Order: sequence, then C-alpha cells, then structure tokens
Amino acid sequence: MENFNSASQIDGFDAKILEALAADGRMSITDLAARVGLSRSPCQARLKRLVDDGFIRGFRAVLDPARLGLDHIAFTEVKLSETTEKALSAFNDAVRRIREVEACHMIAGPFDYLLKVRTRDIRRYREVLGEKISALPHVASTSTYVVMEPVKDGGP
Repeated sequence: MENFNSASQIDGFDAKILEALAADGRMSITDLAARVGLSRSPCQARLKRLVDDGFIRGFRAVLDPARLGLDHIAFTEVKLSETTEKALSAFNDAVRRIREVEACHMIAGPFDYLLKVRTRDIRRYREVLGEKISALPHVASTSTYVVMEPVKDGGP
C-alpha cells in the first residue's frame, strides 16, 4: 500500500485508518479503532472527516466477476482521429455510458486511451467492440489484448 503520509492533511492515525479500510471496508468502527490504536469516538470523528474531505470516496461491495459469469477481460487500445478538448470530452462522456467498460485511462503514448472491458465471453466482447466501442466519438482504430489469466486485479 502506498504511504498515505505524503498527503499533508493526514497524519499517522489517518493513514492507518485508510490502509485498514482499503483492506476491509466492512470493518466495524470498534474493530477499526482497536486496529489503529484509538478509542471509538476519536476514530469515528477521523473517519467522518476523511469521508467529508474526500479521502474516502465511498464504500462498496467488491463483486466476484467470475461468479457472475463475467470473467472475460480484454484491454483495448483506442486511437482517436483527433484529440482536441472537444473530441476528448465527447469520447470521455460516451465511454462512461458503456457498462462493459470497467476502466478507461487516457494514455501518453502511441494510442490515446486504454480500456479494460469485461464481458461473459469473446463473442460478447466482439459485439461490444463492434457496436459500442468502435462507435464512440472520434474513434479511428482499436487494438485488443485478451487476458489469459488475471494475476493481480485491483486492491492492495
């Protein structure tokens, strides 16, 4: 886990809280307080401040994609026909609406975006690529890399 102390607005206790919650977001406030060495009330106040200040963006369930039948992963390089702010904004807005795109990153390199696309199988991926990704604004070309086995996927 990154060293959270690099952010000037947090101290060692805050860093411990963030690290503990990153590992187990369902931890009770009592367990969290014990783990970081604080009593319950100060720990709860710090947690509230970390949420209010935006260090913690939310809490969510981490689903098992394989159990949901979504264990096909492909990374898709996307090259745009133009990279004006207007074109980038149009692409960004549209790609956010594609449910199968799990992650999208603008890249400094020989292509413009790298998408992580999760589907049930290669056939469905091909449909998503042809009907959704290739139809995004300003897409000039794509290249696909299919994952054979995820070794580390999210989390610490």
